[in-house]
Amino acid sequence: MKPYTLQTPRKIIFGRGTSADAAKHITALGTQIALIHGANPRRAQWLIDALHAEGAHVHALPCPSEPTLEMLQGALETLRPKNIQTVVGLGGGAPLDLAKALAALIPSRSDPLDHLEVVGLGLPLTANPLPFIALPTTAGTGAEATKNAVIGVPDQGRKVSLRDDRMLATLALVDPALTDNCPKAITLASGLDAITQVIEPYLSSKATPLTDALCKPAIPLGLDALKTLMHQEDPDARDALAHVALTSGIALANSGLGAIHGLAGVIGGLAPAPHGAVCGALLAPVLKANAEVLPDNAKIAEVQASIANTLGDLPAFTKTHGLPTLQTMGVDPIQHAAIAEAAAASSSMKGNPTPLSQTKLLACLNAA
Repeated sequence: MKPYTLQTPRKIIFGRGTSADAAKHITALGTQIALIHGANPRRAQWLIDALHAEGAHVHALPCPSEPTLEMLQGALETLRPKNIQTVVGLGGGAPLDLAKALAALIPSRSDPLDHLEVVGLGLPLTANPLPFIALPTTAGTGAEATKNAVIGVPDQGRKVSLRDDRMLATLALVDPALTDNCPKAITLASGLDAITQVIEPYLSSKATPLTDALCKPAIPLGLDALKTLMHQEDPDARDALAHVALTSGIALANSGLGAIHGLAGVIGGLAPAPHGAVCGALLAPVLKANAEVLPDNAKIAEVQASIANTLGDLPAFTKTHGLPTLQTMGVDPIQHAAIAEAAAASSSMKGNPTPLSQTKLLACLNAA
């Protein structure tokens, strides 16, 4: 058996209703709190009130879209003078990523470009991050359990990562009740992201026995939950999908991803396309391409069978429930060749179970 490691948040609390104690967990780490939330501040008011009741000073900032370099730099200018002790992310993957990046960079005093991959210098952090607490309100990105923050750089048409092992959350507090009644379109896109993120680490060339043990049962669990939630609101399905999302973050942080995320990362820098929806559109074509190159791969066959047994034809399922095509999301087919070329050099592509040619990648983009 080959050697392996497993990196996770320092502490994980999972369960319906566990957010009731969030303020106590947060203030145990400090009372000068930076709270990064989504576009609607009213959805964060319950936590702000609870933190105030515990004697905390809360500096709340919205993250109304996927974080950009400009947004990160502006937030750093606002928060660095505030003597922040703890950073909290409340929301989907975007607020969690921005909060994670702020926790990493507030103590360093350096420019984000010193540390960003691809477009920057990619240097290690110069100071230990502040404590970072993640409270996800969607079941998708697994950002509560990853060691990177994805930042858009529109001027260069890229989405890149700030990455460091020390960026893992001090506490990932996952309360599935915070995802209840999430709109269907967001549930579909984020759910497909979570499912993709347990499939790709399972198939990854960097998979380990521990990540396999996490991913193998999570794949059918996520598929069943997503199928249920496309037809009705169901707390058990919400619980299951939140567990799958958390699992996906742990898995990808340790075993990497694959061609789906290699392509999706490039697409995200070129078009205003929701990341989860892009992954959902690419899932079936990339699985098909991998199966064509590796026809005897038992894991790929297992995953394809699990999808077929639960959802039937995946593209038909996603179309029925309103998932847009790549072109509908703003990806011009004329961009496909450039996307395929850039994706081939991405870090995610290194985990794909087999190298995919430009021809195969173009076929995946056309099919999606």
